[in-house]
Amino acid sequence: MSLKAQIQADMKDAMRARAKERLSVIRMLLAAIQMREIEDRNELTDAAVLGVVEKLIKQRKDSAKQFADAGRADRQAAELSEAEMLQAYLPEQLNEAEISALISDVISATGASGIRDMGKVMAAIRDKAQGRADMGSLSALVKAQLGA
Repeated sequence: MSLKAQIQADMKDAMRARAKERLSVIRMLLAAIQMREIEDRNELTDAAVLGVVEKLIKQRKDSAKQFADAGRADRQAAELSEAEMLQAYLPEQLNEAEISALISDVISATGASGIRDMGKVMAAIRDKAQGRADMGSLSALVKAQLGA
C-alpha cells in the first residue's frame, strides 16, 4: 500500500472515530499532496509524499516557535500537536550512530574531500535519509565532517 493510500485510509478511520483534530490534519496533508500533484502534473511517489510531510512538519514547528515567542502557548501546543500527528507518517528516525555512519559512508563513496563537495554529499544523503532524519541537522554534521 502506498503512503498516500495509507493516509486516505487513515482519513476514513478518523471520520468513523469522529476524531476532529486528526481528521483536520489528515485533510490538510492530503490537500498539500494534491496541490503538489497538480504542480508536478503527475502522481507523487512515496518519497515525494514524504517530502510533503516533512515540509508540513517543519512549517508546524516554525509556527510553534513563533507562537511561543509571542506568548501564545495555546496555539503553540496546537501546532506541536499537529506536527506530532504528521510525524506518524515518517519512517523510524535514524539514531546518532546511524547518521554518523551514513555520513562517513557517503563521504567515502563520493570521494568528497572538502566543503566544496558538500552539495554532492547532501544529494546522496538526501536519497538515503529521506524522512528518517532532519536535513538541517544533517547538513551541519556533514559540514563538520568535511572540515568547514
